Amino acid sequence: MRTHAREYVLRYALLLLVLVLTVGPFLWMLSTSLKGSGEDVFTELPSFLPQQPTLDNYARVGQSIPVWNYIANSLIVAALAVAGNAVGATLAGYALARLRARGMKLLLGLTLGTLILPGEVTIISQYVTVRSMGLTDTLLGVALPGAIAMLNVLLMRTAFAAIPDEMDEAAIIDGANAWQRFVRIGLPNVRGMISVVVIFSFIGAWDDFLWPLIVLTNPERYTLTVGLQYLSGAFSSDPRLIAAGIMIAFLPIAILFAALQRFFFRGVEEGAVKG
Repeated sequence: MRTHAREYVLRYALLLLVLVLTVGPFLWMLSTSLKGSGEDVFTELPSFLPQQPTLDNYARVGQSIPVWNYIANSLIVAALAVAGNAVGATLAGYALARLRARGMKLLLGLTLGTLILPGEVTIISQYVTVRSMGLTDTLLGVALPGAIAMLNVLLMRTAFAAIPDEMDEAAIIDGANAWQRFVRIGLPNVRGMISVVVIFSFIGAWDDFLWPLIVLTNPERYTLTVGLQYLSGAFSSDPRLIAAGIMIAFLPIAILFAALQRFFFRGVEEGAVKG
């Protein structure tokens, strides 16, 4: 009984530690964005409750940089990435999981192999490819490399592979072709995983900094993550202003996750098809 109690206490102590390490910085950033100009941000003991709460820092972000233009650019890039992964990764995942053809295992192995390579290895070839297509300094050029992520393809393959083979066999007996099986059997059973892919694609495109910084040269086409660098000057920077900009960048992710969390957790828990 004592051993069980110790394990119980240790488990919740570790959960509390993880909570502090993950949520603590976010709360500190939120608190900093709401602090007035007269408050000391870098105190010996972090203060999470602003003494002079204000929203002026968020208004100053809009005055310092064209934040709405940057948000629009980021939304365009994220929409292209989400559409590409939702369609491309779903089709590729279905082909790898349900279709039978020569070389399919080799293709799956090559897909797994691409996950081993770090992004820094392929970024030069990606830039050369985008430049040869005339897409440098365009939002399409920013979104193109992430339009179909191999991780999302493997997630969709796992979801499609969980569908019992008997369902496909019954559909084939009824005369259904590959497209009909994909639409009527495959898609209804992987909606949760598609939500996972949508969230991962949006977060990846929205938070990306290095690739847009390399491709884009016109400040009017900067995404939000790249444009936020202007909040930190060469000789001075206001941590309240930077924190407000970070919270503005975080808000769309929170809204998307709140809207799709029910489907997200369903997709994470998908391991089999019922009925």
